[in-house]
Amino acid sequence: MARQDKKSRDGTFWAKALERAQLGVWDWDIRAGDCFYSATWAHMLGYSEDELAATSDMWLQLTHPDDRQHALASGDRHIAGLTDAIETELRLKHKLGHWVWVLDRGGIVERDTSGRPTRLMGVQTDISKQKAAEAALEQVNVRFRLALAASGTGIWHYDIATNKSYWDARTRDIFGLVADTDEVTADLWHSYLHPDDKEATERAHLPPPGSDGVSASQYRIIRRDGEIRHVESLVRFVAAAGAAGQILGTVRDITEEKLRQQELAYAARHDALTGLCNRAAFDRLLADHIAAGVPLAVFYVDLDYFKALNDFAGHAAGDLALKSVSAGIRGCLPQAAHAARLGGDEFALLVPHCDASQAERIATAVLGAVREADLGTAALSRKLAASIGIAFIDDASTTVADALACADDACYAAKAAGRNRFAVFSTIVESGSGGLNAARVAADTVDALEDGRLKLFGQEIHLLGKPWQESRHVEVLARLAGRNGRLVPPGEFIPVAERFGIASRLDRWIIRTALSRHGAALRSGALTLGFNLSAQTLSDPQLWAFVDSVIDETGVPHSGIGFEITETAAVTNFDAAEQFVRKARERRCRVSLDDFGAGMSSFEYLRRFPVDTIKIDGSFIEHITESRFDREIVLAITSIARSLGCDVVGEKIERQDTLAMLGDMGVAFGQGFLLHRPEPLEQIVARASDVATRKAS
Repeated sequence: MARQDKKSRDGTFWAKALERAQLGVWDWDIRAGDCFYSATWAHMLGYSEDELAATSDMWLQLTHPDDRQHALASGDRHIAGLTDAIETELRLKHKLGHWVWVLDRGGIVERDTSGRPTRLMGVQTDISKQKAAEAALEQVNVRFRLALAASGTGIWHYDIATNKSYWDARTRDIFGLVADTDEVTADLWHSYLHPDDKEATERAHLPPPGSDGVSASQYRIIRRDGEIRHVESLVRFVAAAGAAGQILGTVRDITEEKLRQQELAYAARHDALTGLCNRAAFDRLLADHIAAGVPLAVFYVDLDYFKALNDFAGHAAGDLALKSVSAGIRGCLPQAAHAARLGGDEFALLVPHCDASQAERIATAVLGAVREADLGTAALSRKLAASIGIAFIDDASTTVADALACADDACYAAKAAGRNRFAVFSTIVESGSGGLNAARVAADTVDALEDGRLKLFGQEIHLLGKPWQESRHVEVLARLAGRNGRLVPPGEFIPVAERFGIASRLDRWIIRTALSRHGAALRSGALTLGFNLSAQTLSDPQLWAFVDSVIDETGVPHSGIGFEITETAAVTNFDAAEQFVRKARERRCRVSLDDFGAGMSSFEYLRRFPVDTIKIDGSFIEHITESRFDREIVLAITSIARSLGCDVVGEKIERQDTLAMLGDMGVAFGQGFLLHRPEPLEQIVARASDVATRKAS
């Protein structure tokens, strides 16, 4: 292509160039007082060439009010010789009413003989898209800065070529550095690192050049005031054209998170009241020691007379005693030993490499510590003692359950021998029905939950002198079918379930199974069901979440179910019992206080727990025909119950003369007494459903 002649670049050529470049030209003749605006300038604002007057202040009339002053100042500074050129950004009003951002550049092109400016020229470029992009970017940056501020994250970078580091204000604040500028010495960061973390942290902060991954690390710093803080950093290499690149990173103070994690981890392993290991943590420790083949002694410690202390002085005194006993036990143990509170007033100890003589010294010291425990104001009239069982384990195949069962059985032997003493488990003495029998029962109970050998039974609660159909309330019971088909009495497997920590699982199975199988009968109002709760279940913080989920699944009304808590369960965790009763009342579930009168704190529990029903302990009922004392107790309890609006249930009414005596006494039992022997729950539900169907028809 031939080179175009310079003379052919006439006005048409430049007009076309300005149009293509979308540049608006202005030419201000200062002496004449007029200003020329190119057609492209007018078109940029939506006007035709002849629509705007060629006055020197036309552009100023179209300028946004907020931009006029700094636009005039830019021109004045140039005319005064303070700047080499005019360069400013301003907004001009478009014919359609919106504002167009322009970049105005120009300067003096002619002067008179005295050097005064006589003519200025310049161009204006539409930069609206650029300004919109900048505004959008600023919004992103605002959100980014807000997110950083909310997260407490600082940003830093290190320039490899210049060996300079830059920390933003938040980073400096995290490190406790007082400085007015972002630039810090390159070696400053290293001086803050905790000695134990220094080497690994420095490696993590050196990503290889050319890498594009983000590496994360957590480490400790020691601030100048000596405070140790935990921080988390994210680091990556950022390449730069023609340069060595930078290392860009963030830093966040995670000290509080670390402390919370430590607190949660501690709480997951320790008993909240005493600070000793909890059951789950002790089981893990015991399993680890056994698996490692370490010969050890396992102690099972059960406090004697603790329930009497609770009954006499209240649960606050009981808590004080438990904390004092725990501190005393810790003081009796060698450094390598571990102590745990299994629940209630039961403790377990694990002592590695412990022979018989050392075990005897430890047991004697623990007995003394229990006797000397701080009982507060109850110290003058109450006493505590302990029964301790010891089992020596040196077989790596022994299970945790077996090890505890051996120690527990020895503890029972100590109780049988008169309490306040210790006994050592013997495979010779405890063989046969003793020894590991309790552990086997516990294991068999767990198996029964899976293989269908756990059976639901029910016991009807009758209104006094009326057929059961008038009340249709059933207390749900469980029976364990042995592998030989014989029903195992609840007195054999329920205490074992509590001892080995599976009572809560058992209770959940009973509740879920009963409501799932018989939800239709409950929804129709054919009957209501009551469930007994163990101390473990009562202390379960997830109990109501479980019950509510089962009710949601089955559609059973809350009013169709009730729960029974015993004084024994309430003593184990008074606060949990109180919270349970409150939540039950909120859901309109019935609540019964079982075995009422058996403990000296019965009336205290009645005052604190707004229950629906009181079940008088059977020991006051079964001999009522012969004992005036029992009759007076029953009369007093029923009178109080009536005044409080509570129903009363009497247990162990198994003879006609007992029933007749209650009638002669004029006792209004409200929701009756237990009369019928337990029978399969399916039979009772079927009978109740038939009655309900006949009434409906």
